[in-house]
Parts: sequence; structure tokens; C-alpha cells
Amino acid sequence: MIHVLYEDNHILCVEKPVNVPVQEDDSHDADLLSMCKQYLKEKYNKPGNVYLGLVHRLDRPVGGVMVFAKTSKAASRLSEAVRTHTIKKEYIAIVDGIISQKQGTLVDYLKKDTRKNRVTVASAQEGKKSILHYEVIDQKKHKTLVHITLETGRSHQIRVQFSSRNLPLVYDQRYNTHTKKGQIALYAYQLTFMHPVKKEPIVVTCFPQPKDPWNLFEVEKCLSRK
Repeated sequence: MIHVLYEDNHILCVEKPVNVPVQEDDSHDADLLSMCKQYLKEKYNKPGNVYLGLVHRLDRPVGGVMVFAKTSKAASRLSEAVRTHTIKKEYIAIVDGIISQKQGTLVDYLKKDTRKNRVTVASAQEGKKSILHYEVIDQKKHKTLVHITLETGRSHQIRVQFSSRNLPLVYDQRYNTHTKKGQIALYAYQLTFMHPVKKEPIVVTCFPQPKDPWNLFEVEKCLSRK
């Protein structure tokens, strides 16, 4: 079942489940784009193919808010908003370790090895400039809950920028070499953007289930105090 967070004639906002690919990949597992198309097909009794524009992505293990375009006009305008960074993407994450500085900005140049699906910090000549802003929300048991706003949307950006500072995300199987098995502690909890047709601000929010490791913190309460 698709968890619909907001829907009108132009856009569809849903919660992406963890470990579900955004679109079909080599695994051929069920993907979110196909699920959403099926939802629209059934809800509106649409014959044939259903149009749904994919305008941004989330890594497969990461859950959270995503917006899709139901018309080509909305897709074009949302894609432009993504390109010009006028869509505000906010995340929460739990990192292994204590961050001493309560807020800050991380700037790196990141390079992706598509063959290995792995991202590394590189030189300015080799990598793409990557910027995020963070704020410490709470700390407990040598772990830090952080609120993150992305200025750029690079592949694996949050995971690599923190792990390169010896602050890897809890349960990140790719970039945290000392972690146990578990669900990565990264969640896209809020999207803020201008509606592509109505030209009014839309804010869509969703929180992770209070399971390990999120149950270490009272996430919603912590964010409401931010």
C-alpha cells in the first residue's frame, strides 16, 4: 500500500518505504514509481499507461517524503526547482559519535564510482561541489541526532560527508565499517516547495517509525523544539 501524504490534480507526495528502489533497477524488485502508477491507475480507473514524472530520488535504503508530477507541466517546473535548489530537502540522521559543534556547514567535492556504486571525497578538479547544513538536535549513548538541509543533492552525499569526518551514520552498511546490521539511520522527513501550478508553498512532512535506531530519541518532540 502506498502512503499518500498529499495529492491534487498536479502532484503526488508519498512516503518512500525503506529498501524500496525509486525506479526499476537490476534487482527487478517492486519499485516506488511503478507502485504509484498502479495506485493512480486503480484509484482513477485509468486505461493504458499512467503518466507520472520522477523529479528527484532517494537512495534505496533511505525512506521518507518524495514528490512526483502527475502532468508534464508539473514535471518540467518541479525538475527546474530541483535543478535550481528551490526545493528545500530536510533530513534527519543519527551518527555514530558526538558532534561537538552544535551547527555547521559541510563542504566537499564528491566523486562517484558508478561501477562500484560508491562515492568518495575528491579534489575540486575531480569531484562535484557538495554542501549541506546541519544542526545537532539531541545526543545520547555516544550518538547524535542531526537535522540536515541539503544545498546540493549528490548521490550518497549525507552519508559520505559525515563518514569522511569519522561520524558515519548508524547502520550504514556501505560507509560505516564498524556498524552492526540494521536499517540506515537516515530519513527524508520534510519537503518544502512552491506548487508548480497553484504557486503556493507546500510543506510535506513524515517521520520514521519509532523502531531501532530511531527509538533512541523522541524524534518528533526533538524536532518540535528545534
